[in-house]
Amino acid sequence: MYFTDVDSPLGPLLLTAGPDGVLTSLSVPGQKGGRTVRDGQRRDPGPFRAAKEQLAAYFAADLKEFRLETRAEGTPFRMRVWAALDSVPYGATATYGEIAARAGASRAAVRAVGGAIGANPLLIVRPCHRVIGADGSLTGYAGGLERKVRLLTLEGVEAAGAPAGMLMEPGSR
Repeated sequence: MYFTDVDSPLGPLLLTAGPDGVLTSLSVPGQKGGRTVRDGQRRDPGPFRAAKEQLAAYFAADLKEFRLETRAEGTPFRMRVWAALDSVPYGATATYGEIAARAGASRAAVRAVGGAIGANPLLIVRPCHRVIGADGSLTGYAGGLERKVRLLTLEGVEAAGAPAGMLMEPGSR
């Protein structure tokens, strides 16, 4: 198991990978349910070269879709929700209800969908920041609402209800 830190406009990102070097998590400081370095993990930037390059390009507004090998473990329901998140393109948003429908869940399962989204171990790479409330409002984000606003703004999405001073110009660092 490996880990490394990557500087970003959102603060340091913690990346972890399995023994085969496949990315297993990407988290930010203070993240609700965020990953931490565990005993036996070794700091090694080697397995993360592609992730670092793609994250730098993303934050420079030069990358619209990550092409990284990832592995995240979850229940079959969470895996369906995470696959639905992967279908939301750069610069677009989807509601929790839309994600529920894409995952084959009923509208009544929106709360469970929100829980699965909140448990996403691959922030930024798996775009949970693109999920908004049914009324277009910003809702929770495990990495913090300010970071969600910054990511959406970077992608050119007007963040409804974003407090002044929270926006990041596209391509700014």
